[in-house]
Amino acid sequence: MARVGQVKAPAGERLSDRIAIGVLTQAFPPGLVDEVIAETGRAEQRSRLLPARVVVYFVLAMCLFFGQGYEEVARLLGEGLGDGRRPWRVPTTAAIGRARRRLGPEPLRLLFARVCRPVAVSGTAGAWYRRWHLVAVDGTTLDLADTEANDEFFGRPGSGRGVGAFPQARLVALAECGTHIVFGAALGPLSVSEQTLSRQLFAHLRAGMLLLADRGFYGFELWQQARASGADLLWRVKKNAALPVVRVLDDGSYLSAIHAEQDRKARRNPVVVRVVEYTLARTGDATVYRLITTLLDPKQAPAAELAALYTQRWEIETTLDEVKTHQRGPKLVLRSKYPWGVEQEVYGLLLVHYAIRQLMHQAALHEGIDPDRLSFTRSLRVVRRQVPAQAGLSPRQTRPRTDPHPG
Repeated sequence: MARVGQVKAPAGERLSDRIAIGVLTQAFPPGLVDEVIAETGRAEQRSRLLPARVVVYFVLAMCLFFGQGYEEVARLLGEGLGDGRRPWRVPTTAAIGRARRRLGPEPLRLLFARVCRPVAVSGTAGAWYRRWHLVAVDGTTLDLADTEANDEFFGRPGSGRGVGAFPQARLVALAECGTHIVFGAALGPLSVSEQTLSRQLFAHLRAGMLLLADRGFYGFELWQQARASGADLLWRVKKNAALPVVRVLDDGSYLSAIHAEQDRKARRNPVVVRVVEYTLARTGDATVYRLITTLLDPKQAPAAELAALYTQRWEIETTLDEVKTHQRGPKLVLRSKYPWGVEQEVYGLLLVHYAIRQLMHQAALHEGIDPDRLSFTRSLRVVRRQVPAQAGLSPRQTRPRTDPHPG
């Protein structure tokens, strides 16, 4: 029996069968959502106003409309679900909170693992250096709701002036430079370093990729683990790193050797690397960069090209800024009060970012332009506008579009 203010669905049809939210249901089809719910054991045992599939899409919508209240997000999600005479009854904040807890983070984490893959093709501008597929790794922190549970699990930053205002989670991401697609992510407490978290991401690397990383990531063991994936590496190292000149090459770079800590003094078990050094002159300052790479042949990858290529590492910083500043909103904290909710919310943010960036890549290919020429902020606004208009349609009826014009 339908409750007061609730539209009774046709026999055999559930609310979850009628939800379509534009680009999100295109990127994450209902059938796939049902699969990950079943695999993670989160399928409901009885009929509910908020079945698990609806809650997955609610979390995605919550991360698309970050900063909006639960009930407002539910209203946007359910707009158009009525029959034109009576609206869909919006669940209460308490009901939504309970439904999120029942769902947990596992379905969102598995959905990310199933869907989020590199999308660049041979015609994707900015995604390649010669034959190598450019990817980058970097980390950031996210401010969390100031609760005892978040504080105990994630911790908060400290300095000589005291502790930070909010607990923080550490996120390390692996992204495709040309498209800003995040295809690997590791989340942990603030006490866990970026290097430790990054070890979880190297399984996503493949031969033919060239991984860019900043100097904070270098360590012999980490280098070896990334190298074992089959990908090539181009990492910046600190200027005081011991890199003896073994042989100078024609392009000005040189071959050197790195060692495990226990082998360093005796110079046992050397691993050969190529070193590229260059200086960036700035107003009143000059910064020396030292890069090491697995690309040992200067004919295949000249030093001047590698020095210019390293600037592509900034693409992942732009990617993280898109999630933190434009999608989440500047100076906003994640809403979840418990660690399980934080993980659910972070994967929701990354899934929404993937859906938008995938659409932007398709638009860029259609127009024959570099995806960097498209505005993420403008595309985000377009996707947000589509949700109320498409929420009541069948997933087959939705045709998400984005603005192909640069800006």
